[in-house]
Amino acid sequence: MFDMTWTGRVRFGAGVSAQVGELLRSLGAERVVVVTDENMERLGTADRICAHLEAAEVHSCVFAGVEPEPSVETTDAVAELAREHDCQAVVGLGGGSCMDVAKAVSILITNQGSAAAYQGQGLVKVPGVPKVMIPTTAGTGSEVTSTAVLSRKGDGFKGSISDDRLRPDYSFLDPELTFTMPPKVTASTGMDALVHALEGYTGRQASPFSDLFAREALTRIGKWLRIATWNGKDLEARSEMLLASFYAGVTLANAGVGACHALAYPLGGSFGVGHGCCNALMLPYVVRYNVPARSDRYAQAAAWLGLGTEGWPDREAALACAEGLEDLVEDLSLPRKLSALKAGIEEKHFDALAEVALGMADFLENNPRPLDKKACIVLYKEAF
Repeated sequence: MFDMTWTGRVRFGAGVSAQVGELLRSLGAERVVVVTDENMERLGTADRICAHLEAAEVHSCVFAGVEPEPSVETTDAVAELAREHDCQAVVGLGGGSCMDVAKAVSILITNQGSAAAYQGQGLVKVPGVPKVMIPTTAGTGSEVTSTAVLSRKGDGFKGSISDDRLRPDYSFLDPELTFTMPPKVTASTGMDALVHALEGYTGRQASPFSDLFAREALTRIGKWLRIATWNGKDLEARSEMLLASFYAGVTLANAGVGACHALAYPLGGSFGVGHGCCNALMLPYVVRYNVPARSDRYAQAAAWLGLGTEGWPDREAALACAEGLEDLVEDLSLPRKLSALKAGIEEKHFDALAEVALGMADFLENNPRPLDKKACIVLYKEAF
């Protein structure tokens, strides 16, 4: 038995973001807030989207101050801006951080209080205003999920607002908007998508439904991530990776993630290392740890990734999956060791990092092989 979760309406294709104004106008929205970051403002992408809105007589106010690790305080500020301008819809433009804030703002317009009051499971009482996501990276899958991960500047807490009312109503997947991603961002977000698909496929919550999307994501990532990283103007590669990110997001939304995410989150929260980079670094070590529990699934994943392991015994193919992932990380010029991050991480920090990782109970319960504190520390040491 399993449940299936789906997102709202999705439009995919080169140039489809030009339709955002027409869509919002058809919903009766006359004023919207565009939630984005300084990169989208600097590159002119925000102006481009606002021009599409104005052409449809939809007036916009822009907040371009979303941080890489978005905060409750920033989200509250955007919500106040949206209320002041009587905004009737929200557009999230950018990577996962921008989309997470946009989703949270949509419910803060109609609910009282700070975003902090809704960090938890199912705490949103009133549906939000319509929310439209326009991803400009290919990895987070935030255009699919019903969560918004936010930190609190006051106490350093980092947690999710998790509620079906955060699920986007519409998403525009326009590969042309991903042309501006530099190689490092392409690589790290692409690896984030890979981890979503692989952890969903090998996790305890996997289902025949999520498996379909995991397969499509892994097959595309294995073929196209290197090309998209090093030839960023290749429209086919960008299109396939944006689709892969979406499919991996559907996998994540239905099957969850596992130990790699649990171990990666405290590295980002404590040392400011990018989420995709942390996932990419920890993944081969977690795969090796998990092989005894799900060698069959890792063997299948190796084949989908194009590692040439068809016909191999499951255990050999599963271990080759870990090796292939290490090669991929190296080909993408992403760091393979914690000591190479230059972020101040030392072995003395592993105990505290492991404690935080153990707090990610949902992730660890979904992992195919149980982890305790000792196992977490061993994995950090192996990755160091």
